[in-house]
Amino acid sequence: MRVLGIETSCDETGIAIFDSEKGLLADALHSQVDLHKTYGGVVPELASRDHVRRIIPLIEKALADAGCAGKDLDGVAYTAGPGLVGALLVGTSVGRSLAYGWDIPAVAVHHMEAHLLAPMLEEESPSFPFLALLVSGGHTQLMQVNAAGDYLLLGESLDDAAGEAFDKTAKLLGLGYPGGAAMSELSKKGNSGRFKFPRPMTNRPGLDFSFSGLKTHALTTVRDNDDDEQTRADIARAFVEAVVDTLLIKCKRAMQETGITTLIAAGGVSANIQLRAGLKKMVTEQGGRVYFPRPEFCTDNGAMIAYAGYLRLKAGQKEPLAFAAHPRWPLAKPA
Repeated sequence: MRVLGIETSCDETGIAIFDSEKGLLADALHSQVDLHKTYGGVVPELASRDHVRRIIPLIEKALADAGCAGKDLDGVAYTAGPGLVGALLVGTSVGRSLAYGWDIPAVAVHHMEAHLLAPMLEEESPSFPFLALLVSGGHTQLMQVNAAGDYLLLGESLDDAAGEAFDKTAKLLGLGYPGGAAMSELSKKGNSGRFKFPRPMTNRPGLDFSFSGLKTHALTTVRDNDDDEQTRADIARAFVEAVVDTLLIKCKRAMQETGITTLIAAGGVSANIQLRAGLKKMVTEQGGRVYFPRPEFCTDNGAMIAYAGYLRLKAGQKEPLAFAAHPRWPLAKPA
């Protein structure tokens, strides 16, 4: 089965073609970082307009790279949510229209499910069941994954997502947008222990997260100290350590409560080198194994949509001629 995947949920236009026998045939991506960094964050209207400009040329490129045409495809998968409604409508309308024109089935894909399944694109991939830590700019969730499509929500952020807290703290430190990678890099120059940040919600039962207070603590620390390069690095170090420790504590607790020792981490923040190192160490100590997507598949991309769509199409799912975008779309039932 050969599937075209379309991702337009936020600020990346991702197009890919996945073949169930040959693997990934093409993967094209345009990032809007340069477009939005002047504003310190994503401007929804600008994001939607840029998707309109980029989507068809990228689809043409992916088809050319894969050496195929629309008639060679068996389905079209597109991100239907969650995300920015205008951006989502670009991908859903184009994807459903192409499927209609090519007379092949179309399938709507949940953006976070695609992130969750991204490690399956690697040569070494996990077996079900496993735990999933989804960490991105918009989501921080812990899932129990029993099978494709069978997800149990164990915990989630009650306010800011980890990636959002990273970006906002980076802005406080004058690092610009997006701030996650810059924060990680700056923290390497910092001294551990100069500042002590809280590990929110780790001293109480449960697997939910909260990063709003951590962001406020960072704001207070910045205001109360000298604005020099070393101080900024020390604050970045303390912040990164607090976020990573919090995620590790919750993941370890989930492993102990469920008895599942296989873990995947996905989403933009899963590319963070401190988080990866911490998870590898913690999971190994627990006698388990952790899996990550390659760095380019941590951020939004078409490959994960094409793969998730393939699984949905293989299971017999397809969309009616009408299409819809879902800016808010729960992935799993709560535990």
